[in-house]
Amino acid sequence: MKVIVLGAGLVGGPMAIDLSKDKNFEVTLADIRRENLEQVVKNHAISVVEKDLSDPARVRKLVSDYDMVVNAVPGFMGFQTLRAIIEAGKNVVDIAFFIEDPFQLDELAKKMKVTAIMDIGVAPGMCNVLIGYADHLLDETEHVVYYVGGLPQLREWPWEYKAVFSPIDVIEEYTRPARYIENGRMVVKPALSDPELIHFPGVGTLEAFNTDGLRSLASTIHCPNMKEKTLRYPGHIEKMRVLREMGLFGSVPIAVKGQMVRPIDLTAQLLFPKWKLKEGEVDITVMQVMVEGKKEGRQIRYTWDLLDTYDAQTGIHSMARTTGYTATVALRMIASGLYTRKGIIVPEYIGQEPECVDFLLNGLKERGVIYSFNKSEPGEL
Repeated sequence: MKVIVLGAGLVGGPMAIDLSKDKNFEVTLADIRRENLEQVVKNHAISVVEKDLSDPARVRKLVSDYDMVVNAVPGFMGFQTLRAIIEAGKNVVDIAFFIEDPFQLDELAKKMKVTAIMDIGVAPGMCNVLIGYADHLLDETEHVVYYVGGLPQLREWPWEYKAVFSPIDVIEEYTRPARYIENGRMVVKPALSDPELIHFPGVGTLEAFNTDGLRSLASTIHCPNMKEKTLRYPGHIEKMRVLREMGLFGSVPIAVKGQMVRPIDLTAQLLFPKWKLKEGEVDITVMQVMVEGKKEGRQIRYTWDLLDTYDAQTGIHSMARTTGYTATVALRMIASGLYTRKGIIVPEYIGQEPECVDFLLNGLKERGVIYSFNKSEPGEL
């Protein structure tokens, strides 16, 4: 089976490598940057295509020669790229995390008989799968909350943070208002709001804050209370609030010595080199998913915990492992014929099928990404 991965970035490259280890796949990696491609394909059986993927017509023509597609382009071009893939009639797993409503493409995907799995990373992604699974098990889902963060293991002043995915997408977490569900109503609060300190075994105390991460869950899961919170080392919130309130995350151009400059572009140029993970630098991914509700009249809480670390043997960072391997296992799930539903598929739909949840969890475990599970009842809460 011929598979093409669109995008050779922090996550796209490791996904291509993982798929290339499977004798069932012939893997091609496409990117506009030759240096990105060369870095990935060393010692791996991966073909490369150096191509600008910003043109949907070019993407549609490119993917027509393949059986399946992985969409790992930057978020700002993700929606148009997905549309082109669906128009070509190709099954796809997508981690572009674009802001547009993916269900705009649902009718097209069904017409083209395409399975298009969206947001299939770690969060969004595996957290949605587990929430969907818990919702499937419960008679009534009452509370959903999940905490997630990608962090450097070594805390270095002043930021104590490294960008483990697209840095411009990180900054959006600090500026885009956070939407969550409370008492059955949509609530909107500023990003970085409602800070709390939480202890995680093996990591220590982290601070959590509201972010706009529910995405499709807000409309697909019937639950009166749902919230996502992002994790950072203590003190990070205040630093980001200062930068935000100074206007350094602003997108409206301002005049600087006769030149019009967007503050966010200047901030990016200054911050991103300092936030870049160096080769061999250890990162960790921390996530906790909690779903509570009623089952046969009893109060039940399901909890999944993830603590993953950079793999020194492969040189693949944790966020690439936890995000990328979720997508590559999902691709195998489609290729095996286990999941056949057509249309736009958000991850919580997969959670409704227990055999697919097991397939994903087992595939991730084989790659060292392990979710520990706990079920509690009233006397244990």
